[in-house]
Amino acid sequence: MTTEPAATTEPAATARPAAVTGAAAGPADPHRRDPYAGFPGTVGRTFAESTPAWPRRVRPREGAPNIVVVLVDDMGYSDIGPFGAEIPTPTLDRLAATGVRLANYHTMPLCSPARAALLTGLNPHRVGYSFVANADPGFPGYGMEVSGDIPTLAELLHDAGYATYAVGKWHLTRDSASNAADDRANWPLQKGFDQYYGVLEGLTSLFHPHQLVRDNSPLDIDEFPEGYYYTDDITDQAVKMVKSLRAHDADKPFFLYLAHNAVHGPLQAKPEDLARHRGRYDDGWDELRRTRFARQLAAGHFPPGTELPERNSEAGYEVGPWDELTDVQKKLYARYMEVYAAMVDNVDRNLGRLTDTLAALGELDNTIIVFTSDNGGTGEGGAEGTRSYFSRFVHHPNLPDDWNPDVRREIELIGGPQSLVHYPRGWGMASNTPFRLYKGQTYAGGVRVPFVLSWPAGLPRAEGDDGVRSQYQYVTDILPTLLELAGVERPSDRRGSAVQDLDGIAFGSVLRDQAAPSTHHEQYCEMTGNRSYYRDGWKLVTLHRPGTPYDDGEWALYDLHTDPTEIHDLAAEHPGLVKELSAAWEAAAWRDGVFPLADGSGALALRGPEADRLRRPVTLLPGTPELERYRSSRLISFRSFTVEVALDGYREGDEGVLVSHGDQGGGYSLYVEDGRLRLAYNQYGELLEADGGPLPPGARLVTLAATAVADLRWEFRLLVDGAEGGRLGPVHQLIGMAPFQGISVGLDRKSPVSWPVHERHRSFRYTGALRSVTYLPGDPAPYDPETVVRALREAAAAFE
Repeated sequence: MTTEPAATTEPAATARPAAVTGAAAGPADPHRRDPYAGFPGTVGRTFAESTPAWPRRVRPREGAPNIVVVLVDDMGYSDIGPFGAEIPTPTLDRLAATGVRLANYHTMPLCSPARAALLTGLNPHRVGYSFVANADPGFPGYGMEVSGDIPTLAELLHDAGYATYAVGKWHLTRDSASNAADDRANWPLQKGFDQYYGVLEGLTSLFHPHQLVRDNSPLDIDEFPEGYYYTDDITDQAVKMVKSLRAHDADKPFFLYLAHNAVHGPLQAKPEDLARHRGRYDDGWDELRRTRFARQLAAGHFPPGTELPERNSEAGYEVGPWDELTDVQKKLYARYMEVYAAMVDNVDRNLGRLTDTLAALGELDNTIIVFTSDNGGTGEGGAEGTRSYFSRFVHHPNLPDDWNPDVRREIELIGGPQSLVHYPRGWGMASNTPFRLYKGQTYAGGVRVPFVLSWPAGLPRAEGDDGVRSQYQYVTDILPTLLELAGVERPSDRRGSAVQDLDGIAFGSVLRDQAAPSTHHEQYCEMTGNRSYYRDGWKLVTLHRPGTPYDDGEWALYDLHTDPTEIHDLAAEHPGLVKELSAAWEAAAWRDGVFPLADGSGALALRGPEADRLRRPVTLLPGTPELERYRSSRLISFRSFTVEVALDGYREGDEGVLVSHGDQGGGYSLYVEDGRLRLAYNQYGELLEADGGPLPPGARLVTLAATAVADLRWEFRLLVDGAEGGRLGPVHQLIGMAPFQGISVGLDRKSPVSWPVHERHRSFRYTGALRSVTYLPGDPAPYDPETVVRALREAAAAFE
């Protein structure tokens, strides 16, 4: 009998087996990565037999500068001290005194396209921003998404080891994608920022922001504290981000994108800021243009002989003489401009708080600070201005004759939280001194804006250099310039994919040398059919009338060397150059995705099929965060709708808001007070009320039924358990950007629909047992723009 040897208890060999090679090994499994592949240390069976190694963290070069880009909204060329303003801007004065002023800097004439160009270095149509991020007509230039092969400035600096922060206005996310259910692919954190705080959309109330977002989450806010002001808040957040970084890392440089919603309408200012500007504008816009232009000439912004154009006279954009206004008009109009100046003042003061923080950290000199605007000053306030911003903002071909683009407000309320105002376009003209026209146009008033850059440690001014640069540079040049100054190279490939090439060209040479030539020699521009083409000092430009043909008769030609204010049209004298530059514009437009151009078809009103989901009925439970603005508007816009409020039986003494939608600019609120059901309807600032009668004990269903009737109106009925108790109407429908604040259940959040109710009860949370609120959208009215456009297209297709 043979005995087997005893089994050994010795461990297996400790060395890792050598890789198997040859045919027997078979192909590597792409779905199971070797955990040790590429590890630079050695791995044995125990720590004692192994050599550790750690991945190297990406760090910027030693002494890399911080970068702060301050982008103001709708600020004209002359609105800060270094560019001729009488508004005190001491912080910007100090920055300009040690830095440079680009007197010939150009941008896009509208906000989202300008922001896309600034943050990517590409022409905005290539990025997908032919227009503001409030449209989706279904073409590449209107995609409103920054694709993965176009890295943002934040992504590139983050890759290089920078901390990256954004506060304020974003407006690169399509409005329909700004809700908490979206994939957030185009929100700031997905575009390279470590932290974000601000408003995703293009405008907001500065006293009661409609939807604040922190990082990737909308904040659920019922009320703001007394004295709250958004410009102060976003500056507080920026300062905290910088302080927190320095508490954790003494060396890591940061990129801060500080994008103000100011000075975009609605114009609102803190009382203490407004008080400093009382009486400053009593002499009017004509005198203001003259004095600002004189300062600009004295500062060397323009060559001797440059002329100040006459007041804007183009149809729909014209401005009359200040002296022909009545005394009442002068007092009102001057007040609007006092509010605007107070907003500029506040922006500068907040920038001072930021620079003081950098100075306290010892980092101000080694921080690149850029201050500029997304586009020129605006004429959207109309000839008279408005105290009803969203009413003035409405553009519909069939507005009824009694539509009021203004409401009465006591002058002391103008600029405060109860008024959503904008100035008359005469002040927009003065804002753009010395240029013609406004935001939205490709004339200089829409595209030439102030630009200050300061970096004392890296760009000290040479003796005799006054800091003024007259070279043409463009918004796409900012990204490559900042990368060059920071010593960061933009890669041709990123994360395994090719990167789209830049349109911008770095202008560090211009910053360093007053005599250096411009780095940017040609540039097309287009906005809602307004076109221009720049080449080495010549500019071809149109002022397009919507719905008219695009033909060569629109073109005007200016020699900017001798006529920077675009007064003397030379098109008839240089027909060959007109033909050459118009052909260059056409080629650039096809190359960059400009087509199709806007026409009279109303296609900008169209939305993609996904937007139809936002019009489905929805039931909202108590405690639901405020429904986002765009989603809320889809439930009621241009249609009949029903709101059903389910109660667990009304009890005597219960009171509060059942449902609210909107704010001081327009909205409606259904509430219970003193045992009675009431409807407050804010018609673009005009408050109307309806009494629905006493609410009987045990009532379980309160219904608000809105019927869309002719002339863009609603008629409202108030019902309790099916019995009608009150009516209101017909009233003007809330369309365009109103209601701007979304739907809330059980209270009226932030900016109230009814200011008297707000004064009595603040947000007035309902004290009873509220079960749910259900919105039931009805069929669209025949004047719904999307319905009209689709019907026209179907008719055209049938005819063809």
